[in-house]
Amino acid sequence: MNVNPTFLLGGELEVRRLGFGAMRVVRDPDEGRRVLRRALELGVNLVDTADVYGAGRSEELVAEAFHPYPEGLVIATKGGLGYGFQERIRDARPERLRQACDESLRRLRLERIDLYQLHRHDPEVPIEESVGALEELRQEGKIRLIGLSNVSVGQLRRAQSAARIVSVQNQYNRGLLTSQDVLDACEAEGIAFFPWEPLGEALGRPEDELRWLLDRSPVMLPIPGTSKVSHLEENMRAVA
Repeated sequence: MNVNPTFLLGGELEVRRLGFGAMRVVRDPDEGRRVLRRALELGVNLVDTADVYGAGRSEELVAEAFHPYPEGLVIATKGGLGYGFQERIRDARPERLRQACDESLRRLRLERIDLYQLHRHDPEVPIEESVGALEELRQEGKIRLIGLSNVSVGQLRRAQSAARIVSVQNQYNRGLLTSQDVLDACEAEGIAFFPWEPLGEALGRPEDELRWLLDRSPVMLPIPGTSKVSHLEENMRAVA
């Protein structure tokens, strides 16, 4: 790998630039725990999950696999979406985000979440209010760093008026570059950019697609997810 293999998230947490997305580990919990532990063995120290992944089960599996957490392992999660049964599919009201954060802390068995991300902007709530609630949680010690997901440059700027934003997670891959302007903004300010669905339509070898992303920008931190150890090991060849 001819690029810097690590990134200083928020100027505080050193993470490997190839992380792991834990959305798919809920498909087979036993294999999911094996995948998570194998990721750690292969050098991954950033695991990204969300409260909606398996209606909280992904966060529980992360805790089952790692608790008590080893030093240096960075856990990221997200809140602001419903599980699909609530009246509000997007729910980033301050009171709901506070509740969601507390629920994630309980499932993850953490006292503080390293990176908490607003999963999606709620059109009924100004993004400044949602992010302001996360800033209050940060000041209370429940969140260390704040990130965003699925945002435009304009939404990023508005969010930055309410808190320091250290990461953005948008869909991005070789075949889908619609968030290039967001990536450019992140690169200009040293904000981490997590591309979700980094392998796109999986037309190329996973390691080639991931290397392409890593070479694309120094702030790019792909977080490919899988439910199988064999697929994880294939992905990790990108940084071999």
